[in-house]
Amino acid sequence: MKILAIHGSSRPNGNTEQLTRKALEGLDVTHIHLSDFTIQPIDDLRHEPGGFQPIEDDNDHIVKLMLDHDILVFSTPVYWYGMSGMMKDLIDRFSQNMRDTRYDFKDRLSKKKAYVICCGGDNPKIKALPLIQQFNYIFEFVSLEFAGYIIGQANKPGEVMEDSQALMQAGELNKLLREFKR
Repeated sequence: MKILAIHGSSRPNGNTEQLTRKALEGLDVTHIHLSDFTIQPIDDLRHEPGGFQPIEDDNDHIVKLMLDHDILVFSTPVYWYGMSGMMKDLIDRFSQNMRDTRYDFKDRLSKKKAYVICCGGDNPKIKALPLIQQFNYIFEFVSLEFAGYIIGQANKPGEVMEDSQALMQAGELNKLLREFKR
């Protein structure tokens, strides 16, 4: 079982990353930070005669990583009640990936599991639920199994380590992923 953690924060080692690392502690995980890559916003040409055109950025590299792993963990802070802009750019490009004949994107995603881990500071256990629902719809559309999520309460750096409920859920996810490994 290969796990890919896709970190969508602009802050290294922020609360969301800390919670994600807690959930994946001791497991063999490939961590990528979208802030280390360039992903251009989508140029939606799906209805144009020529369709989508190739874009010179790092999207192909990330897609190949996603397709090479069994479990995908989407880790994003809650920014203005949604996912980070970097994460949104990656997700928006799914439209292009689904039409790219090199990938068989949707079919290959259907064999994987996805988790979402997010943190926010303004009552996220309630106010981040639309973000979770958005990921649910996205995963449903691309046939990716949505296996679970964790929402952490945090604002200041390191504050997530005081959220006992999120830490407990991270421990439960860790245990579950260890069972998959067997």
